Amino acid sequence: MTARITLRRPDDWHLHLRDGAMLEGVLPETARHFGRAIVMPNLVPPVVTGDDARAYRDRIMACLPSGMDFTPLMTLYLTEATDPHDLARAHAEGVVTAVKLYPAGATTNSQSGVRDITRVQPVLEKMAEIGLPLCIHGEVTTPEVDIFDREQVFLDTVLDPLRRAIPALRVTLEHITTSQGIDYVAGASGDIAGTITTHHLMINRNHILVGGIRPHYYCLPVAKRSTHQQALRKAAISGNPRFFLGTDSAPHTDDAKQSACGCAGVFSATNTLSCLAHVFEAEGALDRLEGFTSLFGPARYGLPVADQTITLEKRDTPVPYPARIITGAGPVTLFDPGHPLYWHVIA
Repeated sequence: MTARITLRRPDDWHLHLRDGAMLEGVLPETARHFGRAIVMPNLVPPVVTGDDARAYRDRIMACLPSGMDFTPLMTLYLTEATDPHDLARAHAEGVVTAVKLYPAGATTNSQSGVRDITRVQPVLEKMAEIGLPLCIHGEVTTPEVDIFDREQVFLDTVLDPLRRAIPALRVTLEHITTSQGIDYVAGASGDIAGTITTHHLMINRNHILVGGIRPHYYCLPVAKRSTHQQALRKAAISGNPRFFLGTDSAPHTDDAKQSACGCAGVFSATNTLSCLAHVFEAEGALDRLEGFTSLFGPARYGLPVADQTITLEKRDTPVPYPARIITGAGPVTLFDPGHPLYWHVIA
């Protein structure tokens, strides 16, 4: 028995493509299914100016295989030296779609991030003035705060005071991992939304730690308790337009993941749509999948929904996804949901 669902072509509102050989290897995995993506700027060195963003966009497009249609939506990496005039000019010229705030030390290549939020106040005020969204990695990095509490503490001590100080600032709280993050976005007044990843809908901290450490499930923000996972699933299927897909697909080579100090990141670009169809079907909400993947994000960023469609078909045989993607930088293990996936992307 088969079942089909047709969606407007999805977009990914939080994506890591890296650079060089890794970019060349992983870009087709996103462009195969997604029409657009918000591309993260945490390269080495980071994408901090309009000229940096132009150059990175050119490198991405140079790696796009012939016949694939994909639009990278560029972001700038917010630092305490960011020039608000350069940022405003890049936005006015259509070069950048958003700015990314990394608390310094929060995740991969975040060393150049913000240590004192007051030092970027003029930049944030300029962004509020021109309507440029701020995408936030919402965790504190102070060592005394437990890693499982960092998102909740960030909401209370950084995000809420920031939004009170600059109420016109457009905020996207990325890769929400807690019920508190969901409640904050759902209940807050003003211009705020949140992205939810594929992997946080499918795993919790037991998947990382029970029966042995599984480095390919390790990400930041780290997966939390099952109760938080269930809150994320409830939000994703709710039809609330404040919540939409941002995969945070983040490739690292296997040697970098499987080491004494393994990198944080889950690579899910290849099988995200099959994973999401599985989740939404399990929750009895396949009719709401299109909103989450294809409608709410464009509305948030003031872009039209896609003209193209994509069709998934559930079959009796599982999708034969590879265990890893081979890139010029090295092999990259694909996110394993822990069970077969039966939803095939067919068109």
